[in-house]
Amino acid sequence: MVDTSNILGAGAIISSLFLAMVLLWALFRHLRLRPSNDRSWVNDNERLATAEFNDDEVIIRNVRDFEWRSGRDFDERWIDMKIKLGDVAKIWFVLEYFDPSRRQMAHTIMSFEMSDGTRLACSIEVRRERGEKYHPIRGLFRQYELIYVWATERDVIGVRTRCRKKSVTHLFEAVVLGPGNERRMLESYLNRTNKLSKSPEWYNTITNTCTTNIVRHVNEVYPGRVPRAVSVLLPGLSPKLLQRNNLVKIQGTMEDTLRNSIIDEKAKSWDGVADFGECIREQGGGEHSTE
Repeated sequence: MVDTSNILGAGAIISSLFLAMVLLWALFRHLRLRPSNDRSWVNDNERLATAEFNDDEVIIRNVRDFEWRSGRDFDERWIDMKIKLGDVAKIWFVLEYFDPSRRQMAHTIMSFEMSDGTRLACSIEVRRERGEKYHPIRGLFRQYELIYVWATERDVIGVRTRCRKKSVTHLFEAVVLGPGNERRMLESYLNRTNKLSKSPEWYNTITNTCTTNIVRHVNEVYPGRVPRAVSVLLPGLSPKLLQRNNLVKIQGTMEDTLRNSIIDEKAKSWDGVADFGECIREQGGGEHSTE
């Protein structure tokens, strides 16, 4: 009489071994994936910025300066900008809620203001290929490269405030501690930009995002200033962290600051002629609340 229990047991062992081999093969294949700067990119991610240093001056190549009429309708323009490193006067922090009803999800941007009023923003993003859409789960599995998008404010802030129906965007002035740290922050960003142009990296939804990189830059200039926190992984929750660690200027209560820092309606009122950065910084309260 055949002992079926032994047969079934052997079958289970074979199935388990087969599954283990498949998982090991998938893991091996995943770890062999390598990031690249040579793919068919969407137009707004097509060019990588680079920085050329010459003593106190730097030329930033491939600064994006698109004119956006909608998220799909735009005039493409790339420019080079020359600035003096010692002229950085202020740093601004942008917090964009994609949908205020989902408060955890947000995008963060830093913008550097020169003493003459010139402003240059850097948005750390997923670098998308043509036909590719972002999903946070896919972002865990080496599916997207990381890109530092250097752009004018009318481009990178304008497309968010003027072309996206649900998003709500806040603009805060950063608190900079210690003389010369504005310059050090800009240099930190530019050095990382040059590194990525030579050695591409994978975006990772947890470890290598817009906000985790901003925290690295801040802590490089001010060691330990931004602690580990859930709001680094979920930047929509960051306002309390910003207040608690004196990272942005607070006027009145945090609720007042959040309300008055909303810039969407100001951006929509821009006439296309005046300075966009001045327009979104005009005094006046916001029109929504994310609290």
